[in-house]
Amino acid sequence: MLIVNLKILKTFYSNGKLLLTGEYIVLDGAKALAVPTKYGQSLNIETIDEPFLKWRSIDEKGKIWFENSFLFNEISTNTLKNNNITDNISKRLLQILNAAIILNPVFLTDQLKENKGLLITSKLDFPQNWGLGSSSTLLNNIANWANIDAFKLSKATFGGSGYDIACAQKNTPIIYTLSDKNHTIDAINFNPAFKSQLFFVHLNQKQNSRDSIKRYQDNKNSIDSYLKEINQITENLIKTTNLNDFESLLNKHESLIGEITNQTPIKERLFSDYKNTIKSLGGWGGDFILVTGNESYVQSYFIQKGFETILPFEDMVL
Repeated sequence: MLIVNLKILKTFYSNGKLLLTGEYIVLDGAKALAVPTKYGQSLNIETIDEPFLKWRSIDEKGKIWFENSFLFNEISTNTLKNNNITDNISKRLLQILNAAIILNPVFLTDQLKENKGLLITSKLDFPQNWGLGSSSTLLNNIANWANIDAFKLSKATFGGSGYDIACAQKNTPIIYTLSDKNHTIDAINFNPAFKSQLFFVHLNQKQNSRDSIKRYQDNKNSIDSYLKEINQITENLIKTTNLNDFESLLNKHESLIGEITNQTPIKERLFSDYKNTIKSLGGWGGDFILVTGNESYVQSYFIQKGFETILPFEDMVL
């Protein structure tokens, strides 16, 4: 299909995310240390002469991994349930766009009035299976495009605590706290003196956030007695200047979350012979882990075990 007379309207960009402390329990009010990443997702909006919305999603290698075209009435509130869209990616995208229209009824109305169309290009900086927020960065970009609250859009579509949306919008590490359906975002200076001994290792699989949250809600023990301890760990991690103390705090955090969620910490399950500290990030069992140690040892240990995606702290954290 030939698309002519392109005119760039707007471009948006959102940061990826990693949750260093407070995984799961952030949903129940724990203070969570989260960091935006140097990897993210952009959204480019261009006009076209054809009266439809053409969407394409591009991966970090420049390859189109999703592409489809929609009539504008397929996105409207009244027709969403009655259209003939069958693939899950298209359904999810239309759900997000529909939710955006509900939050801002004038969103996309110009195209209907002018009988014009749009070419939307969404491009990731990172592999989809890294778990750095392919959904949250998309939601934040669409929210900016639609001039709506990204947290409300997230709640209406994917759910979760919202820390990932906060990271999408911030260029500094944050303490994120959820309380009474509101949230607090405090920008902090988190730049450990020993960051040269901190690495992020990918576990070669992606963890579904919604599934992780459901398992947490189904299996969690009473968390009231844990909140204070987790909060103290988060506060101490920010101030720690000694790697040994930092590792002790991470180990304690792993133990507590394991008790809360009835899960075995990943070091105990998979890397019991590792000499330093390993901490799960986000949903346990996938995506990245945070590991400590000197670079040569980290590289040799994990590569030998088949985990070759290893990023130093400075290459990952914005």
